Amino acid sequence: MERRLSICVSLLSLLSFHLLPSYARLDPVLRLPSEISGRRLEAGGDDSVGTRWAILIAGSSGFGNYRHQADICHAYQIMKNGGLKDENIIVFMYDDIAYDEENPRQGIIINRPDGGDVYAGVPKDYVGDDVTVKNFFAVILGDKKSVSGGSGKVVDSGPDDHIFIFYSDHGGPGVLGMPTYPYLYADDFISVLKKKHASNSYKKMVIYLEACESGSIFEGLLPEDISIYATTASNAVESSWGTYCPGESPSPPSEYWTCLGDLYSISWMEDSDIHNLRTETLRQQYKIVKTRTSVDDTYNQGSHVMQYGELGINDENVFMYIGSNPTNENSTFIEDNSLSFTQSAVNQRDADLIYYWHKFRNSPEGSSKKLVAQKELLDIMTHRMHIDTSINLIGKLLFGSEKGIEVLSAVRPTGQPLVDDWACLKSMVRIFEMHCGSLSQYGMKHMRSIANICNAGISEETMAKVSAEVCDQIPSTPWSSLHRGFSA
Repeated sequence: MERRLSICVSLLSLLSFHLLPSYARLDPVLRLPSEISGRRLEAGGDDSVGTRWAILIAGSSGFGNYRHQADICHAYQIMKNGGLKDENIIVFMYDDIAYDEENPRQGIIINRPDGGDVYAGVPKDYVGDDVTVKNFFAVILGDKKSVSGGSGKVVDSGPDDHIFIFYSDHGGPGVLGMPTYPYLYADDFISVLKKKHASNSYKKMVIYLEACESGSIFEGLLPEDISIYATTASNAVESSWGTYCPGESPSPPSEYWTCLGDLYSISWMEDSDIHNLRTETLRQQYKIVKTRTSVDDTYNQGSHVMQYGELGINDENVFMYIGSNPTNENSTFIEDNSLSFTQSAVNQRDADLIYYWHKFRNSPEGSSKKLVAQKELLDIMTHRMHIDTSINLIGKLLFGSEKGIEVLSAVRPTGQPLVDDWACLKSMVRIFEMHCGSLSQYGMKHMRSIANICNAGISEETMAKVSAEVCDQIPSTPWSSLHRGFSA
């Protein structure tokens, strides 16, 4: 009788064990259902995810680039509403737009035409000249000793932690802009990510990247076995797009002369604002964002959202990385895209022209503000023409008038990085800037041309010689100035 009773107890125990959720089966201590539920909520749900960390970085400055800091502030609100603590959210932003004299709503930043303030409560971890590549890398690595200025917060993560990185700014092939020099180059970024993985200080990482040619940051560079999943606003050869821009539809409030957001960025964030991220997977969000950013797969004023790295991670819920707003708990995910399409968007690199044009047009006639706005508009147009003309002439001198443009614009096969010798690329950038002035945020578009000069085996001496022939002096516009140093 006792033996039969023992067998029944064993069978009941085994059955109960298999009926328990996975997170309970892993627990070596038998617990009551109420204890298990409480433990799950305390840990953050859906199998313990350790600590969630987020790094949010806007790589630009100036009111004309309003949208990038607006993106970052909006992302912070999503993290905060999702349950992440301020001590685990690290924000990089120049912080010069909320109280800029041109901001029609002083102390307020919005990320959509009918949106509320996303600036309130945002931590000022690294602002102004503390927004540097060096600090960004030190924060990722948890290297407090290498941080200069700012709050000193770093990602002090452990092997069970999940990390989310969101970057928004201008970019170019193999490079991401920063409000300080030097810029962020793809090889250095990947090297830091590999180092972070080697330190066994995270479980998985997700990166969302908003920039022109942002796919080139990972193309042929990001390994598939270091537990990192990345999506980008565009592939390696195209621009990303600004949205909610003056004169476009939908347009910002009439008092704004600048774009409020970026198409890829507002797509993932507006999705996160309304859906239960405990049930929505990264793959589902990727598809929603891809469809909206491509304008329903037409690519009419849109770009190709891409994914890189360990793609299997996208089976996980978005919640694992950025939490989920409890008010969306009853929201049901629908496979069809539930986000409205923007009727028009603006090429990322032309968004500043829209800003300067509207600033000029709306300044009072005959005023000093009108004259200043006119000079700013002429300066940026002059700089663009100078950079475009200089790069094209260098190509013709190096490769001949017929082959020059062809060589400079050549795109390497899918899966290959932009350049083989990144040190050469950075050296050639410095040589160009020494003779022709700063590339600035617009000039990043020509990084492929400079990379192809390296890929063709051109020596530094030859590059210096032709650059000196093309540019006998550095233009006097602020965009060409080297007072901040070289971009590489």
